[in-house]
Amino acid sequence: MLLELTISDFAIIDQTSIHFEDGLNVLSGETGAGKSILIDALGAVLGTRVSTDVVRSGARVARVEALFALDDVVAEQELRAMLEEAGLGAEEPLLILGREIHAGGRSVARVNGHPTTVGTLSAIGERLVDIHGQSEHLSLLRPAAQLELLDRFAGTIQLRVEFGHRLRAWRQLVARIQTIAHGARERAQRVDLLAFQVDEIERAALVAGELAALEQERQVLANAERLRIDAANAAIALVGDDVVGDTTPGVLGQLRTVDKLLTGIAQIDQGAAPVAERAAEALVVLEDLAGDLRAYGERVEGDPQRLEVIQERIELIRSLSRKYGGSIEEILAFGQAAADELHTLTSEESDVGELQARADEQASELGAMATRLSLARRRAAERLSGEMEASIAALNMGRAQVRIELTQHRVEGGVPANLDGDVHHVACDESGIDQIAFLLAPNVGESLKPLGRIASGGETARLMLALKSILSEADSTPTLVFDEIDVGVGGRSGHVVGEKLSELATRHQVLAITHLAQIAAFGDAHFRIAKAEADGRVVSQVHPLGDDDRIEELAAMLGGTPITAAARANGEELWRRAKNRGAPKPNTRQHLEPSAVSR
Repeated sequence: MLLELTISDFAIIDQTSIHFEDGLNVLSGETGAGKSILIDALGAVLGTRVSTDVVRSGARVARVEALFALDDVVAEQELRAMLEEAGLGAEEPLLILGREIHAGGRSVARVNGHPTTVGTLSAIGERLVDIHGQSEHLSLLRPAAQLELLDRFAGTIQLRVEFGHRLRAWRQLVARIQTIAHGARERAQRVDLLAFQVDEIERAALVAGELAALEQERQVLANAERLRIDAANAAIALVGDDVVGDTTPGVLGQLRTVDKLLTGIAQIDQGAAPVAERAAEALVVLEDLAGDLRAYGERVEGDPQRLEVIQERIELIRSLSRKYGGSIEEILAFGQAAADELHTLTSEESDVGELQARADEQASELGAMATRLSLARRRAAERLSGEMEASIAALNMGRAQVRIELTQHRVEGGVPANLDGDVHHVACDESGIDQIAFLLAPNVGESLKPLGRIASGGETARLMLALKSILSEADSTPTLVFDEIDVGVGGRSGHVVGEKLSELATRHQVLAITHLAQIAAFGDAHFRIAKAEADGRVVSQVHPLGDDDRIEELAAMLGGTPITAAARANGEELWRRAKNRGAPKPNTRQHLEPSAVSR
């Protein structure tokens, strides 16, 4: 509930702070005193759009702050979840909404001292306060709000939520099927391409690292004759060539001479032994080398057929590299990815029949659920229409006719619903298949019209009062505001309106602006708004009234000023009658007081 509203430099309000009570809070005052300005300020802090014209002349910024207790919010968990998601202090028992409107055009919104967007402020405000009457914030004129209230009245909220969950799952399945169906040609082309790529890579039977080995083997085969000749010449250089009669000793012959000489030296001079040993070792190594050269030369031989095979293999690998990757490893990775995608596409194609069967089954279940929801709403709409007509009559608004109209829109691809004995595919959203319209004929003989087309603001406000009285247990909004609900209402009807407001205030905190003493007398708290002059300027001031002051105000509302003894007596009688008839109001504020708030 709303505990406190603080306003500064807003229109003709200089500075004021109002501490509201449980039950019915009445605001009265002369025309132009600033009563509706209070409602405009409350609307601003709830996130409604405001003009910079509201900034008081000479001031730089208008400020409005509203303090709420959250312990009486029916949808408390939903609101706390919203606050937590936005990082706005969801654990606090009190909630502070703030709005600054700068003369230069800038607007700042705050929740619990944290800057936020006006949109977030509005979303939070909608769960805390509902304003009816002169304001544009008429929630019951919105079809979505009408449907939600009908569901609360019908007890179908849980069915509606479950329908929404299942609808989202069905739509996801349908979207998947459509993706498969609409992309049939592209998918077939993709499947052909992937199948070719996978087959080409698999047939190549690539082995990681084989390209380097192939290139090395090709190098040898392409130069086989030269390698054989060079190896033979190297061997001749080592051992000489007796075949051609070359008497020049080879390296080995010369090294043997060196070895023989060094051995003789070592026999004479032991200090030369290491040198002799090294010569002997070199001789052994070169003899082994000569043997290896002869073996290598005999092993190397040209193979044109093998060389051709290797050339083709290398060219194949290079061709695959140009298409699928710079290395064999990358080619193999590409082939695996293509095989995986091919499997997915072919699996989807084979599963599309199964998916469609599942989607058809879910659509049938959705249709049955939507039918139950719609039929329950129809029955509730008939009951609610009758109660609205009775409530309107009780408010002395005449013999109004009310009809709550539920319609469905047939559309191909919708859910199958059986509402009149025949199954039709109808459009739906997460709220169901119904479009709602509250229709009203205010007087006998008039045609039914949508609620939003009723011209009189006061009449609309009283109609909202009738609706709220009926739906008060279903409505989770803790604070209801009625702006000048008494427009066009006489004293006799005013007493009935006052009783309705008082009854409504047993379940909600109610703020009502009124000119009628018959309504004001039912207030649990009464505030007088008056204009005064301060420093040469007119300002609006708000005064909470005690019992004696309330009687004076009621007398002034009845007979004007100066107050006569008869008017005072009538005011006192009104107040006592209302006090005796008014139902006790629950204390929803418990121990929470404005002074406990850390600002």
